[in-house]
Amino acid sequence: MGDVALIIKVMPESPEVNRERIIATIKEKFPRVQDIREEPIGFGLVALKVALVVPDAEGQTETIETTLNAIEGVERAEIVESTLV
Repeated sequence: MGDVALIIKVMPESPEVNRERIIATIKEKFPRVQDIREEPIGFGLVALKVALVVPDAEGQTETIETTLNAIEGVERAEIVESTLV
């Protein structure tokens, strides 16, 4: 099996949430993070776009979304793109 590259959109609960703490937690939980970029949404809210490489295994994407949604300050995390590497 190969690897899968994922782009995940992580929405903070509010503009006041400490995004740097969320980024640090994501990097700690997922050492294969390739990039994290900020995407302004509006009214001060900024989403995070996370590029992550994971093994191509059944159930992997659901586990990743569940882990990201459990991070303090994260309202929602969803995979917006995926491709085989």
